[in-house]
Amino acid sequence: MFHESQSVFQTLFESVSEGVIVVDTSQKIVATNQSANVMFGYITGELIGSALSVLIPQEYHSSHRAHVEDFLDKDEKRRMGVGRDIFGLHKNGSKFPVEAGLNPFNFDGEHYVMAIVIDITLRKEQEEKILELNVHLEEKVQQRTQALSASVSQLKELNHALEEENIKRIKAENKTKAALKKEKELNELKTRFLSLVSHEFKTPLSGILTSTMLLAKYKLTEQQEKRDKHLKTITNKVHYLNNILNDFLSIEKFETGNIQYKCSDFLISKVVNEVVYNANMLLKEGQVINYPEDIEDLTLYQDEKIIELALSNLINNAIKYSGENQSIDIVIKQDKSITSFTIIDHGIGIPESEQKNIFNRYFRAENALNVQGTGIGLNIVKSHIENLGGTIAFESVEEIGSTFTFTVPNEFKNLN
Repeated sequence: MFHESQSVFQTLFESVSEGVIVVDTSQKIVATNQSANVMFGYITGELIGSALSVLIPQEYHSSHRAHVEDFLDKDEKRRMGVGRDIFGLHKNGSKFPVEAGLNPFNFDGEHYVMAIVIDITLRKEQEEKILELNVHLEEKVQQRTQALSASVSQLKELNHALEEENIKRIKAENKTKAALKKEKELNELKTRFLSLVSHEFKTPLSGILTSTMLLAKYKLTEQQEKRDKHLKTITNKVHYLNNILNDFLSIEKFETGNIQYKCSDFLISKVVNEVVYNANMLLKEGQVINYPEDIEDLTLYQDEKIIELALSNLINNAIKYSGENQSIDIVIKQDKSITSFTIIDHGIGIPESEQKNIFNRYFRAENALNVQGTGIGLNIVKSHIENLGGTIAFESVEEIGSTFTFTVPNEFKNLN
């Protein structure tokens, strides 16, 4: 059928840069474009009449046929390989990673499926390069840390504090490696991830390396103030990078449905103390966090880490989007059934016209574009809080400030 309309389909297919393969209901190839021929190593027309299985590695034949038959029954557009890697088979016998979308259509009374195939070998290689970069960064930071420890060994109290920071940093870097390994080109993240590495990682990484090298030069006791300045720079930037990578790891878990909450009884004050301690290292000149009152005896049966993540995200945002000499208020209230956490700032606020999008993934308000950020945090917080049976809402006036409140049940009941 297709070879009889070659002039029409040739023009259409050859205008598409991706590989295009059309099969009939018996999974026989009836048309290909030149991009597909080159991708799989065949000459023009060589694939016509062949079974689709010639383009699929042997180990995937049985499952692939079942997937295609199920797709034909449902007759709807679909992406292949969601949540898993798929591969194509080159004529020379080599395998390569691909992305594919299936599109059913009818032509001249016959039913066909058009597969649009993309070779993602380069993308996978770029992921490996990113992993290698992180490993090299870890080695360099560890080397500088050893040099720093030797140079300030006589300052026992500072040494102890530095060792604690090193442990936290190493844990953060381990989480970073794990997060990068689990990235599977999720939805919009596919094109945004390399941009994030380029723009959001480059400056902090450069600052970390520069500060680490300078630390080794400040060996005298009277240079303690300079050491403290660079230690604070390293700590802030490592926290920032760790938060970004944790956000991407959370997105991967949401997309794959691999979310498991671990609930336990804990004191709310324990979480608040940890979050405020870390947030104090991010405060601008003159900023202050007003600690909540009367929370010493309040407890929750919830996922402690998620409550900490949500509270930390909102407090860090309040610090980031507020100016110097401004305060951030934390208000926590609890009744018999729910607990509410409220964060109040007096920062730049959110334009009214953009408030409807504030929880959308990757969205950033127009007046916040000059401030570092990925537009992921609030989306993740909202998803977690709702999964725990809670809610999140806000009020904001531009140039006046914002108030964010999230509530959770005092006792989480997992229905899974």
